[in-house]
Amino acid sequence: MTDILVVLSLVGIAVGRFPAVRMNRSTIALVGATLIVLTGCISLEQAYAAVDLNTIVLLFAMMVFNANLRMAGFFQLVGHTLRRSARSPAVLLALLIAFSSVLSALFINDTLVMMLTPIVLDVALATGINPVPYLIGLAVSANVGSMATIIGNPQNILIGASSGLSFGDFSLALAPPALIILLLAYLLILLVFPREFRNIRFPLVAPGKVFIYKPLLLKSLASFLFMAAALIAGLPVSLAGLSGAALLLITRRIKPERVFADVDWSLLVLFPSLFVITRAAQDSWLFGHFYAWAVEAMSNSIPVLALLSASMSQLISNVPTVMLLRPLVPGMPDPRLGWLALSSATTLAGNLTLLGSVANLIVAELAARRKVQLGFSQYLKVGFPLTVLG
Repeated sequence: MTDILVVLSLVGIAVGRFPAVRMNRSTIALVGATLIVLTGCISLEQAYAAVDLNTIVLLFAMMVFNANLRMAGFFQLVGHTLRRSARSPAVLLALLIAFSSVLSALFINDTLVMMLTPIVLDVALATGINPVPYLIGLAVSANVGSMATIIGNPQNILIGASSGLSFGDFSLALAPPALIILLLAYLLILLVFPREFRNIRFPLVAPGKVFIYKPLLLKSLASFLFMAAALIAGLPVSLAGLSGAALLLITRRIKPERVFADVDWSLLVLFPSLFVITRAAQDSWLFGHFYAWAVEAMSNSIPVLALLSASMSQLISNVPTVMLLRPLVPGMPDPRLGWLALSSATTLAGNLTLLGSVANLIVAELAARRKVQLGFSQYLKVGFPLTVLG
C-alpha cells in the first residue's frame, strides 16, 4: 500500500492534475499525505516529525518580503527602469537577464517571473519585437540566478535548512558558475534567434506612471538588509528570514490581511505534504531498494549524484527530488560538495525543457493569456544545450 500511495502521489505532483477532478499539485500532495497516515503507512507522530519547520518558516518569510515589495511598487520600478534603459533588442535581453537573475537570487524565482512576464510582454508590444526570445531569457535566467543563493528557490531553501551550509559559503560556491551559465544563456539566445537581434535600435518606450510607496519600499529594503546581515553574521537561515519578515509586519498603514493575501499558501501546503510523502517513501519496498542502490552508486561520485538529481527532476520535479535524495547526502565522503551538487543539478535541470520548472510554466501560461505562444520546441533549442553545457 505504501508503494502505491507514494508513487501515485509523486506522479500526480509531477503531472499537476488527475483526470476528472479539479486538483492541483498542492491538493494532490495533501490528499496523498493524508491517505498515507490514514492507512497506517506511517504514524501521525512520524508525519509530524518529518516536516522540516525551518524550511516552511523561511518560505513564509520570503513570501512576506515579496508581498511588501510588490505593494511598495518595487517590481513596477524594475519594469520602468527596464523600459527606459533598453534601446536595442540585444541590450534589452542583456538587461532582462541581469535584472531577472539578480532578483531571483534574492527572492523566490517563481514569484519574480509572475511580476516580470507582463513587463516583458508590454515592452514587446510597444516596440513590435518578437517576445519569445525574451520570455525564454526571463525563464532561464530566473532559474539560473536562483541557484546562486540559499533563498533563491524552494529547493535551495530546503537544502539550506538541511545542510548547515552558511549563506556565504553557499553563494561563494555557486554564484560564479551561475554567472558563467547566464553568459552562455545570453549567447545561446542570440545564436538561436539571430533575426530578432539584428543591429537595430527601437524607439524609447514611453513608460506610464509608476506608483512607488517610498516608506514601505525603504522599510522593505532595510528589513532585507537586516536579514542579509543576520545571515552573514551566522544566524540560522530560517530565524534570519523570520526576523526580517517580522519587522515588516510591524506597521501602522498596511493591513496584515493584504500581506497574507499575497502569500502563496498553496506552496506552503505542498511542502509539508511532500515531507510526509518522502518520509513514507523511505519505508517503502520500491524506494528502499532505490536508496540501497543510490547509496552504493553515490558513495564516491559527485557526478553520479548530479546526473541522478537532474534525471529525477525531469520526472518528478526538483523539490520532490531534493526531498528524496536529502537523506543520502550526509553519508557521502564530502557532504558539502554533495549538497552543492544536489542544488545545482536540480536547479539547472529546470532549464532542460519547458516543463522542467514551475517558473517556466508560469512564464508560458502568462504569455498564453496574452495570446503569445511559447512553444516546447522553441524553448528546447535554448534549454537543452544550456543544460548540457551547464
